[in-house]
Amino acid sequence: MSVISEVIDKVKRQDSEQKEFIQAVHEVLETLEPTVQKHPEFVKAKIYERIVEPDRVIMFRVPWVDDNGNVHVNRGFRVQFNNAIGPYKGGLRFHPSVNLGIIKFLGFEQIFKNSLTTLPMGGGKGGSDFDPKGKSDMDVMRFCQSFMRELYRHIGPDTDVPAGDIGVGAREIGFMFGYYKKIENDHAGVLTGKGLEYGGSLLRPEATGYGATYFAAEMLKTVGKEIKGMTVAISGSGNVAQYTIEKVTQLGGKVISFSDSNGTIIDEEGITPDKLAFLMELKNVRRGRVKEYAQKYKNAHYFEGKSVWDVIKEQGIKVNVAFPSATENEIDGIHAQALIKNGCICISEGANMPSNLDAIKIYREHNILFAPGKAANAGGVATSGLEMSQNSLRLSWTREEVDNRLQIIMKSIHQSCLDASEAYGKKGDYLTGANIAGFLKVAKAMVAYGIV
Repeated sequence: MSVISEVIDKVKRQDSEQKEFIQAVHEVLETLEPTVQKHPEFVKAKIYERIVEPDRVIMFRVPWVDDNGNVHVNRGFRVQFNNAIGPYKGGLRFHPSVNLGIIKFLGFEQIFKNSLTTLPMGGGKGGSDFDPKGKSDMDVMRFCQSFMRELYRHIGPDTDVPAGDIGVGAREIGFMFGYYKKIENDHAGVLTGKGLEYGGSLLRPEATGYGATYFAAEMLKTVGKEIKGMTVAISGSGNVAQYTIEKVTQLGGKVISFSDSNGTIIDEEGITPDKLAFLMELKNVRRGRVKEYAQKYKNAHYFEGKSVWDVIKEQGIKVNVAFPSATENEIDGIHAQALIKNGCICISEGANMPSNLDAIKIYREHNILFAPGKAANAGGVATSGLEMSQNSLRLSWTREEVDNRLQIIMKSIHQSCLDASEAYGKKGDYLTGANIAGFLKVAKAMVAYGIV
């Protein structure tokens, strides 16, 4: 049995209930097989065994009181996975589905994503099973303050710098940062995704969606195509989806879909800037549901309880490019087959691990241009890294400067993926290239430190 197989089997035995983490380990480690022969020093130092074990796992109680005086208790997490190349860096997710397995999967993926950005950031992730949906601002504030009462002792600008993720936007970051400042009496760059008024970076909200679009454009160039004129399917309706819609539209593509946890909108006329402005106001200000879009725009269709990928499969909707930008495992093998049947040639993942292992297998069998989330959506954490740099320098860059740096980083990640895939015998395989390129930098640093 190979070293890789032994490590995967050990994770399956030890963490059998953590299915998302096992899936992430399986997806990454299988593609690292070509590194075993080329790097015997990794085998000797047990790098493969060590990289799947977090440095530490922090779990804590989060008690809070709602507007009616009722006491609630949630569970908080921070997994500090690997800081070989820099302070732990990764988002906080507030969602009822959050558990240790999901946070470990996200933190594990973050190691390689952060490495690919070329910025000095390690991998971590955190969150809570708290659901901000439908809560008042005061409820959310009291929860965030209670969450930070424990988290503050584990983070710092050179130790661990959390950001936002699902359920954690500007409102939540503001509440947590305000409370951190109160406790520590220190205006440090300890969170990213902050408001511009108190240390945030221009373009940070747009960065993940813009970056995923830039990466897709680079992939399409390799086959002599461009986003202009393409029909594009996007899932989700949060920051990533919104700004992917914006950038795809700017580049001449036609976006026909978005979704939330209740259902999917299909607008085959295309989502124009005016329609996007309505969607942003609906989701970011009124915190409404996407079905209201179909009530305003009568030619759009709303599919209750269906994902974008369900609708494409069932309705036979033609698309050229797909940006899954909602959540993990939203695309399965059947969805993948339907996408290919309906003309999809390029998939750029805006979410973390939105395609399951069956879907990835089908993409690769059909030679689809496929960018895994750790490469395609790295623009978000890259711009968080740029926010950290601006905080350290006590200055702010212009929007144009940040966008230029983001484009350079995404082009660099794309080239790193291609170079690594070719160097390790899998030319053009972005999944293998992304995993190997991200892994090598971290593994070499771990070897340099000795057994720690």
